[in-house]
Amino acid sequence: MNVRQSLLELAARHHLNPQHTRQLLQGAGLADEPPGLAVWLPRGVAVLAAALGGLGVVMWIAANWDTMGRMGHFALLQGLVLATGVGAALLAQARAPLGLLALLGIGALFAYFGQTYQTGADPWQLFALWGALALPLCLGARSDVLWAPWALVVVTAISLWVHTHSGHRWSVHPEQLQVHVLAWSALLVLVGALSSPWQRYTGAGIWGFRTAATLAVCAVTLTALGGLFFGTVRAQYPLGVLLLALGAGLLGTPRWFDVFALSAVALGLNALLVGGLVRWLGEGSWNNDWLGRLTLIGLFAAGLLAASVSGILRLSRRASTSGESA
Repeated sequence: MNVRQSLLELAARHHLNPQHTRQLLQGAGLADEPPGLAVWLPRGVAVLAAALGGLGVVMWIAANWDTMGRMGHFALLQGLVLATGVGAALLAQARAPLGLLALLGIGALFAYFGQTYQTGADPWQLFALWGALALPLCLGARSDVLWAPWALVVVTAISLWVHTHSGHRWSVHPEQLQVHVLAWSALLVLVGALSSPWQRYTGAGIWGFRTAATLAVCAVTLTALGGLFFGTVRAQYPLGVLLLALGAGLLGTPRWFDVFALSAVALGLNALLVGGLVRWLGEGSWNNDWLGRLTLIGLFAAGLLAASVSGILRLSRRASTSGESA
């Protein structure tokens, strides 16, 4: 319910004049500036400006690819990384946005290097090197403004590594099980490194962890679904279900509870279980009864979603109660 809209409707119903309407809103605490706006609005604008500035430099180089020489492009990108890196080290107030600009500059520099010299390196190697060189920057900035995009870079490197070591194909086959297990292990290490127990070392906040967890859930879910629907059921499917179930159990404990990450894991697990039911019904005696299959799938999906939401809300209330008592 929108409190402001309800109060305005109440004022209109009782024909309050503008002065009385302002007094009504002020009494409800809605006439003042939202708390924290003066702090977070400049930070948000600075981060948005840094992101748009970094992307603008990349687009400008792409638009002037033939008009500037190779040395000019390299000088511009290296100068951007150097200037923003030094600025992030010296200016504490602007450390996060300048660090983000430096991180984008590092990626643009490697992309331009790969396009210019055609080294033959696999794409995952460039992303892995990008993540490795940006890691000290993230540790120094200690802000989710850098950790969230850094997690995206690392997950992209892992995904491209899987694609390279799977014969440059995205399908799922039994012989790729070891590759997928190694990739999932790397994703778990990433999520664990950005979790709260390591926060005092990394400086990563809740959104860095949530970004890594969400991307990891997407990677595991898509791979497991591939193992379910590419021909016969592959081992990736039951392993994916087991991994997400263990993740849901861990995130449901008081120490590791996070409603966002738990919701993402629950959604991935629901998708895998519903997909398993679809596969089972497609191979069973229900094959010709499409209406019955759709009804059963819909009921199962709705019940599973309702149970997941109910459980997450119960855990959320328990966490809120524990936080208030502490």
